[in-house]
Amino acid sequence: MKGYSARDLRIVQYCNFTCMLQAYVISVLDCIFKEPKAYCNVFDHSVLLCSFLRFVPAGYVQAQLAYVEAQGELKVPFNDALPTREEQLSTLRNTEEFDVLVVGGGATGSGCALDAVTRNLKTALVERSDFSSGTSSRSTKLIHGGVRYLQKAIMKLDYEQYMMVKEALHERANLLNIAPHLSAPLPIMLPVYKWWQLPYYWAGIKMYDLVAGSQCLKSSYVLSKSKALELFPMLKKDKLVGAIVYYDGQHNDSRMNLAIALTAARHGAAIANYTEVVHLLKKPDPKTGQVKVCGAHCRDIITGQEFDVRAKCVINATGPFTDSLRKMDNQKTPNICQPSAGVHIVIPGYYSPDNMGLLDPATSDGRVIFFLPWEKMTIAGTTDTPTVVTAHPIPLEDDINFILSEVRHYLSPDVEVRRGDVLAAWSGIRPLVTDPNSKDTQSICRNHVVNISDSGLITIAGGKWTTYRSMAEETLDAAIKAHNLSAGPSRTVGLMLDGGKDWTPTLYIRLVQDYGLENEVAQHLAATYGGRAFEVAKMAQVTGKRWPIVGKRLVSEFPYIESEVQYAVKEYACTAIDVIARRTRLGFLNVQAADEALPLIVEIMGKELQWTEQKKKEELEGAKKFLHLEMGYKARSEQLSKTTEISLTAQEIARYKKRFYKFDKESKGFITTVDVQQVLEKLSIQIDENALHEILNEVDLNKNGQVELDEFLQLMSAVQRGQISDSRLAILMKTVEEGLDLRRPVSVDRSGGGV
Repeated sequence: MKGYSARDLRIVQYCNFTCMLQAYVISVLDCIFKEPKAYCNVFDHSVLLCSFLRFVPAGYVQAQLAYVEAQGELKVPFNDALPTREEQLSTLRNTEEFDVLVVGGGATGSGCALDAVTRNLKTALVERSDFSSGTSSRSTKLIHGGVRYLQKAIMKLDYEQYMMVKEALHERANLLNIAPHLSAPLPIMLPVYKWWQLPYYWAGIKMYDLVAGSQCLKSSYVLSKSKALELFPMLKKDKLVGAIVYYDGQHNDSRMNLAIALTAARHGAAIANYTEVVHLLKKPDPKTGQVKVCGAHCRDIITGQEFDVRAKCVINATGPFTDSLRKMDNQKTPNICQPSAGVHIVIPGYYSPDNMGLLDPATSDGRVIFFLPWEKMTIAGTTDTPTVVTAHPIPLEDDINFILSEVRHYLSPDVEVRRGDVLAAWSGIRPLVTDPNSKDTQSICRNHVVNISDSGLITIAGGKWTTYRSMAEETLDAAIKAHNLSAGPSRTVGLMLDGGKDWTPTLYIRLVQDYGLENEVAQHLAATYGGRAFEVAKMAQVTGKRWPIVGKRLVSEFPYIESEVQYAVKEYACTAIDVIARRTRLGFLNVQAADEALPLIVEIMGKELQWTEQKKKEELEGAKKFLHLEMGYKARSEQLSKTTEISLTAQEIARYKKRFYKFDKESKGFITTVDVQQVLEKLSIQIDENALHEILNEVDLNKNGQVELDEFLQLMSAVQRGQISDSRLAILMKTVEEGLDLRRPVSVDRSGGGV
């Protein structure tokens, strides 16, 4: 093996030995599916062998060798600075012919572009919206093999599903290796409430470890009732027998998608968001005379300019919109995708431990619900219902209430799960591959298909987030063969994604020491940008305070800072929605906080992109509409009218509503510190912003940064009953109301605030 040292050869030999053992274990599983009767005889032996393999770091060694091979000969022409979007569009317009044109900038499309460009193919990618604007940013945030798919594989002896899980577990290990800043292992608890379920679920989870083999993240284990409650104190105690904990990966999905796309761009791929395909270009094959796809006629949505992008091969990686592009090729082609909607909700972080998820394997209607900590909040989901394909899916109230209902079944009665605690909600459309024999979307296999049309259009459809890389590899293999492209094998196993190469677990400390950032902000930047975090820190503005020295926050509750908006433009962010939804995750975490940050975000982007005042207004309105419809703002505001029983007379309610709406000028159903400050300014009253936050925080029971009408009425009801006295907010609002009625200033000391 020329070029390898003696140490490398020993590593390879060691790796081969462990791989042989792993192959034996997997062959046992293969035997199970081919000879079902052998299951009982080999199960115990397989589990023991799996336990041995866990101590063999073959996966790690393989990843290191793959990394060395992947990085060794690849050139990275744009390692320091990315081409601007205008430069990328110029490349798309002026290149005579690309080898590969990928349509779709989700995880799969970006993965195809990265796979192609690292095989030294001249690569282009166009996306009609933003990178990861669709399904890829609306996932459960898990990198997983699929516990429920393995269960179906075993129960139904479905070899296809088994192989899908096996592949996904391999890809899980690779993704955790190539993007360590964006991903990490996450323990997930499966609570058990019946004794017979304990060995049943344990066997299934151990099988999950077994299929992972040497790439098992950490060994699963059983917990007693007391230990389970110690680790997850919010859990319902009644009838709890114990729990099983297993490990999967978790990631920041839209940032991961963006990292894949940016890595492709740094290696030389011409990529452009907000560039839609108007129609496909075709020409007759000079040898056969058959009409072949040879590119696409595109439109820059931002400028309206149209141009042709010619390519030897066109890859359709448009997710739920797969059939739309296929019909551009051939109107008569049958649909191959059956879309399914999955709704998730975000609730405050105190609903779950900081580093422990929860799995409900059997909900009231048979669906699986995850309950996971993410970005210091808690995600709950998902649903699985048939839907129509749309670019703007909206979370429905029924789905939100279904998730809340299921969550209540597993949490202690001491934890009141309220509709008002939902800080954000979203719906994502899964591009499931249609199975003509299935009766419902739950039974559709999540595997993928690669299809080549008569005109040469390559379509990759189905699959899931975790397997994006292997899907891309298979797609490019098919494209190279079908179009006789000159390229070698895939080199993306072990290829570090943007920001991952220079990341370390202690990188954030350097950010604190070198730039004077807050500890929380530094941790956030390191976990979001990896080694590129220093570029963001360099752009951060001086605060003028003793500490932090730099880094002005967009909103006080979250660690996002103003320089991230500037950096987002360098990452091809074109709209305010791109920033609140995908460059930062503010819109996915708290719609009210995102709404509060929007004016500042639009102002910063306006300077960077030279927006007119009219453009700024349009961006603000568009982003508010996005939050209102797609992030659950509408569903939340409509729910505010359904207040709990309040012991006030109709006359008192009318009086307090009148007082409330003096602050809530837009009739949103809630007030924030911004609303209160605007009213106080009219009366020349000044209250420190931090003090004002504290005043509202006393009444903001769900800690979502706002006071809703029902919370205010409950407050006034409690004041009336004598249960609460000296409420600063109640006194402040009453005093201001009197001041507005009298049209004269009111002194600060009468307000009870800021004192």
